[in-house]
Amino acid sequence: MLNLAIKLAISAGNAVMKIYKTDFDVDIKEDKSPLTTADKYSHNIITKGLLANYPTIPILSEEGKNIPFEERERWKTFWLIDPLDGTKEFINRNGEFTINISFIKDSRPVLGVIYAPNLDLLYFAEKGKGAYKVTSASTSQNPISDASKLPQSNQNETLTVLASRSHLTDATKQFITNLEKVKGKSKLISVGSSLKFCYVAEGLADIYPRLSPTMEWDTAAGQMIIEETGGFVLTEADKTHLFYNKPSLINPSFLAYNASFKD
Repeated sequence: MLNLAIKLAISAGNAVMKIYKTDFDVDIKEDKSPLTTADKYSHNIITKGLLANYPTIPILSEEGKNIPFEERERWKTFWLIDPLDGTKEFINRNGEFTINISFIKDSRPVLGVIYAPNLDLLYFAEKGKGAYKVTSASTSQNPISDASKLPQSNQNETLTVLASRSHLTDATKQFITNLEKVKGKSKLISVGSSLKFCYVAEGLADIYPRLSPTMEWDTAAGQMIIEETGGFVLTEADKTHLFYNKPSLINPSFLAYNASFKD
């Protein structure tokens, strides 16, 4: 499964990059979020590849059909994908967009793959087997063999906080202010897409507070990668793990932090 997810993420990334270099059109979905041809191409590549190899395992994708909970609640396992996470970053051409593929079992991620095609960076994790990073992933003959284990960076001398480039809210700003009262002055870095999870897992940042809405496909792969480095992705309200395949696919506010961060 991991090999397949990596292969499909890179294949989708290659297709996305071809579109990224063109004057692509942008549509607006019913929820007011943007949609590009790249989202659709990536969705088709990933879903066709998954169904060809695992035809009986259901798929939940941001760009797939709306599947009611009455059907989803019977799922014990399923693929959860975001074909293009950070569509706004894609449109703004800042390069901070990713392809996210995760596998969910009993409401928790057990496999996560995140590929940033513009940066050619691959992050992946499998439950109980650690988290890894691959540079120049698209030219690697065997990404798993070429991977380096995470985390890689030493503990930051200054508290480093990640925030969404497109969704920095007043609540997040207040959280950071309150955190500094306890931890001292912090350094704020704005990053798009699920790269924020990857940077926390890698050790480039200490904490990523997300106090504005996200969807399940935005977080599952990143949660798996952080958890396999010893870090946590917990709800802000009661400090429990994020769970998946809920009646509503909207996540609660959460905090993602690495193993060296202490409350």
